[in-house]
Amino acid sequence: MQKIWRYWLLVSLSLVCLAGCGQMDGQMDGQIAGQTAVSPTPFVTAGLSTLAEATAVPSPVPSSAPPTAAPPLATQRPSLSPTASPTTTPDPYADLTIDALAQRPYGGGLLEIVDTLEQNEAFARYLITYPSDGLTIYGYMNVPNEGGPFPVVVMLHGYVDPAAYETIAYTRRYADDLARAGYFVIHPNFRNYPPSDSGPDPFRTGYAIDVLNLIAIIREQSQDPLGVLRRADADAIHLWGHSMGGGVALRVITVNHAGYIKTAVLYGSMSGDERQNYEQIRQWTNGRTGEFELAAAPETLAAISPINYLERLNTAVAIHHSYADETVPVSWSEDLCARLEAIGQPVECFFYEAVPHTFRGQADEQLMERVRLFYGRN
Repeated sequence: MQKIWRYWLLVSLSLVCLAGCGQMDGQMDGQIAGQTAVSPTPFVTAGLSTLAEATAVPSPVPSSAPPTAAPPLATQRPSLSPTASPTTTPDPYADLTIDALAQRPYGGGLLEIVDTLEQNEAFARYLITYPSDGLTIYGYMNVPNEGGPFPVVVMLHGYVDPAAYETIAYTRRYADDLARAGYFVIHPNFRNYPPSDSGPDPFRTGYAIDVLNLIAIIREQSQDPLGVLRRADADAIHLWGHSMGGGVALRVITVNHAGYIKTAVLYGSMSGDERQNYEQIRQWTNGRTGEFELAAAPETLAAISPINYLERLNTAVAIHHSYADETVPVSWSEDLCARLEAIGQPVECFFYEAVPHTFRGQADEQLMERVRLFYGRN
């Protein structure tokens, strides 16, 4: 009996253990199954319901909040605001080259008579004005009394201190000589010479522009049968330039090489090489003038200097200079003469003894006789 009791006690204990252990194992399996059934939360979209919320600037996070693993998306996007393009500094020399001056337009407006300055048996002298790039340029013109049309001479004065300059300057005797010989003479003051307006003139290109505008106005206005230039022959224009005016004339005929500009007289002329000119001008002015010009790069100076564009010339040239000139080196005219002869350009070269920069006496008379003959041949 005792053995039978022990047997049933062991069976009962086994059944109780099997029921409890099965329940515990079932609970553990359910927990594991529940963990694997939950999807992980994506990092990028965690806590955000829309793309707009993702790209919005987040509100400040309380100090108690745990640090984020990465900065908010809005701070990771590049700015879409436009970036200002770098500014380009304009080239201050770009409009001063021979090519640039040759490509721009000239003329516009009218030459007008302001007053009659003199009337004699051969010609009348008038005070005139004309526009040049928005400036009013003064000057005078000598018009023969009878006949026409007359060939035109545009007479260009040399350097005179503007504070001491007068419209009827030292060039008067040359202008009067040519008017008596039957030429329609126009003598501009240039900008910066009172009473003309003041304006920019680097490398004396402003003076050349004043002349180029004047030539264009002569061409236009001479066609008016009632205008003040009606007796000017705009198909026969000659230039005459002394010293500074000679350098201006050389620039003009390299820029405008039209066939109606027949000749240019260069008398005691400045150089066609702007480095030579402004190194000399720096000496004359004790360094007060020429800093801008000599700051140009060598290739820029070459592009501005008429000496490098002599092949453009379509104008007969006459050079007059004195070996005794103590103002402008005679070697500059000798060099120009040699260069023009070397390229077959029509040129006449005259060199004088024992006379100053501005001729006097017999040399002066000989100069003008040669000028009249030169104009007449061309």
